[in-house]
Amino acid sequence: MGDFMKKILSVLLILTLMLSLLAGCGNDKNDTPSENQDGTSSDAAPVEVDFSKTDADMFTERDNKTDYDESKAVNIKLNGGAATSSSNSVKISGSKITITEEATYIVSGELTDGMLIVDAPDTAKLQIVLNGANITSKTSAALYILEADKVFLTLADGTTNTLANGGTFTAIDDNNIDAAVFSKQDLTLNGTGSLTVTSPAAHGIVCKDDLVLTGGTYTVNSASHGLDANDSVRIANATLNIDAGKDAIHAENTDDTSLGFIYIGGGTIKAEAEGDGIAAGAYMQIADGTIDLLVGGGSENGSKEHSDNFGGFMGGGHGGGRPGEMRPSGSQSSTTTTDESSTSMKGLKATNSLLISGGKITINSADDSVHSDVSVIINGGTFIIASGDDAIHAEDTLTVTAGNIDISESYEGLEALHIDVQGGDIKLKASDDGLNAAGGTDQSGNEGGRDGMFGGGPGGMGGGKPGGGGHGGGMSANSNGSIKISGGTLYINSSGDGLDANGTLEISGGHTTVVGPTQGDTATLDYDKSGIITGGTFIGTGAQGMAQSFSDSEQGVVAISVGNQSAGTKIVLKDKSGKTIIEHSPELNFAVVILSSPNIKKGESYTLTVGSESGEFKAS
Repeated sequence: MGDFMKKILSVLLILTLMLSLLAGCGNDKNDTPSENQDGTSSDAAPVEVDFSKTDADMFTERDNKTDYDESKAVNIKLNGGAATSSSNSVKISGSKITITEEATYIVSGELTDGMLIVDAPDTAKLQIVLNGANITSKTSAALYILEADKVFLTLADGTTNTLANGGTFTAIDDNNIDAAVFSKQDLTLNGTGSLTVTSPAAHGIVCKDDLVLTGGTYTVNSASHGLDANDSVRIANATLNIDAGKDAIHAENTDDTSLGFIYIGGGTIKAEAEGDGIAAGAYMQIADGTIDLLVGGGSENGSKEHSDNFGGFMGGGHGGGRPGEMRPSGSQSSTTTTDESSTSMKGLKATNSLLISGGKITINSADDSVHSDVSVIINGGTFIIASGDDAIHAEDTLTVTAGNIDISESYEGLEALHIDVQGGDIKLKASDDGLNAAGGTDQSGNEGGRDGMFGGGPGGMGGGKPGGGGHGGGMSANSNGSIKISGGTLYINSSGDGLDANGTLEISGGHTTVVGPTQGDTATLDYDKSGIITGGTFIGTGAQGMAQSFSDSEQGVVAISVGNQSAGTKIVLKDKSGKTIIEHSPELNFAVVILSSPNIKKGESYTLTVGSESGEFKAS
């Protein structure tokens, strides 16, 4: 028997002990109130969301209607500092043009310093067609919708149009006009032309009711929010290019928590924002479309920091002290910025739940790329994500049933109190945990689980038996999280723990691969209460120091310490007949191998080859 195999056998007793451990390693989260869009906390319970709605529910037939009878329309001609119209429904006072009746209005020409105002009966549904119109107001909104039932702003085919503010806002009535386009009523933008909205001192487009976009090409440059609505923002088939000093798209209603939602049924959105990319004070639903967001300067501006030791004993990395040796409280180097005055720089953000069922979504964000204060549901779509914090974060439940998710950079890949992966293709790279089920809000780096429970408890490493007073002691106060994997394909490259459940871990299907580092206070699997595998394929490699295997299984598990192995070293598991069950070459160094699949039977012997060395082992 070679030295390699002697070394393997010498650690089998240690690994057998590990199999019995129920204590996990990970960063628990403190329970704190949810956070509003302005950074203030709120204890209000979320409103139940009806995600069964489709485009047919969100858009009326007239929202999509762009044609008009030119022979019956009212023409408004702009000419520098003045305008002309033959209709009594248009009131002209210098450079201020006021529309007062329900009709279709065709606006063309240029107004260098003036306003187009709608002040019609509250039952009026009127259409404004921009047909090569360029309006600038140096001190207010270029388009101000004061009163009407609903206004349809149509961009004539083949035309380019501009609505701009000059950089200041001077009050003209009791309303706080703070956008180049400011509407107190429902506003729909459609058509096949283009519109540029410029607002160097405030918002681009503000709507105090429902803001709907069903067509057209829009370029919005604003010092504050690009699009801002009180009740909802609904987008289908429009093309938007937004550069915003705050949120690119923002909806929030402080009086009714069921409003302030965002629905995206299609179209193309490309945005650069210094605040959030797309933020909903209520829920968000994305059915389709192409979304490309650069938020807060991108992932390189993320606030997370970490050390290669990942909370090693006494700052010296795992092995720097003996088992059971305590390190000073708070010595963990993972940190988070909690300054309430700091700007939120998330990609997609919803105070209530967030559903994504299709589309192509690219996000490069300084903070979480996808975030909900309640639940995130991903039922489809393609994701390309680089995050300076969590790639996808939900305060309560994160569910993935389908979709292709590629996370090239993150602090933690998927994080929620409960993570439920039922399908999809997920590939992620995390500088801390790959999947983290944590009991509380987005406070990565707080002590809890192993990191906050050094004084013993069930499964203490230093005690040599459950209940021993060693490192990694007992379950934390917030050990109510869960990770469930029942389908899909996961590939996790993590510098922290691969699967970190502050609570329970259950794998019943799918194909999960975890590669992790060999240094520091990390583990391939990390759970507080139980780690069970009843189906699916699991391939895990990583560090030995805090290694856990599954606490229970219905299929065979091979968990072996293999010494320090270099990245790329081939791992092959074969049954007695010589049939290859698993073959894998980890892309990171490793010292532990954990394998399980329906083809591995408990009590049967298998040959494990790591590099040039082989040995025979029984599956547990």
